[in-house]
Amino acid sequence: MYVIGLDIGGANIKSADCNGVAHAVPFELWKTPELLKQVLQELLALYQRPDLVAVTMTGELADCFTTKAEGVENILSATEQAVVSAPVVVWQTGAEFLTADLAREFPLLAAAANWHALATWLGRMIPDQCGILLDIGSTTTDIIPIQNGVPVPEGLTDLERLLSGELVYTGGRRTPVSMIDRSVPLRDQQCPLAAECFATALDLYVLLEDLAEDTGDTETANGKPATRLDAYDRITRSVCCDMTEITRAEAVEIADYLAKQQQSQISHAVDQVLERMEEPPSTVLISGSAVFLADKVVSTHPILSQISVTNVAEIFDGSISDSACAFAVARLAAERVRF
Repeated sequence: MYVIGLDIGGANIKSADCNGVAHAVPFELWKTPELLKQVLQELLALYQRPDLVAVTMTGELADCFTTKAEGVENILSATEQAVVSAPVVVWQTGAEFLTADLAREFPLLAAAANWHALATWLGRMIPDQCGILLDIGSTTTDIIPIQNGVPVPEGLTDLERLLSGELVYTGGRRTPVSMIDRSVPLRDQQCPLAAECFATALDLYVLLEDLAEDTGDTETANGKPATRLDAYDRITRSVCCDMTEITRAEAVEIADYLAKQQQSQISHAVDQVLERMEEPPSTVLISGSAVFLADKVVSTHPILSQISVTNVAEIFDGSISDSACAFAVARLAAERVRF
């Protein structure tokens, strides 16, 4: 059976088939939800005709929808219209697939379940161990305890996961720098950051050379390329300056400080999760489009740095790593769903 998996978020749509072909596109769902069907059709046209489409989502939280139930309904309707020729199943946090109609009936089970699909699929890599999955994407971080190959989270909804530390709303790309800290060191003082989206985490890691420049990437705070020069410019604006007022060295100092603050925030959440685990983990799995950030957190954490680390991105090629949740749901559906 040939299955395509879709991970439909609020800012990106990721796809993968069960054979390992993957594609992702940026799509700001909250701005133009009426275009979702068209975007899905264009994405699905990159694959052969599927026997089944498996869906997971986080886009139901987009504020173009009044409720999550409305979001689930709209996302599923657009998906069904885009894939008329194939049935649609939806992963939910009860660790099984639902038909689209049942997912509509129980929307909170289907909402924001992509992390669960990923943990369920990757958990088979450690079938007899206690472990932890640290998945960092462009926007959020998931910290998921795994016991004998099965995810054992404290929370299932976004709210429960935020409270438990298993979901941290920070990532390696889209997070505004003013959400990482309120001020930064500058000229022997702490300078407050402007509460505007002048710069994002992407700029920190491009300027610090943790991420390569990409002149074709304009999904930035000001729509200009993801280059070190433009990252420098955007960071200066976060303290209400331009490049004539802040030196590059000062901008690098700001970026380094904020990067460490973001990593500390994630590390603190890791501590919350570790404190609840019945036994210390013997291995950590790291994944996500910002896996480089997960690696930094692990390498400086007093517990995680002492145990076995598996970088999922080194097992799969870049496209699969970036679309890991979509690939996970495609593989799970290929194995579990029978007509």
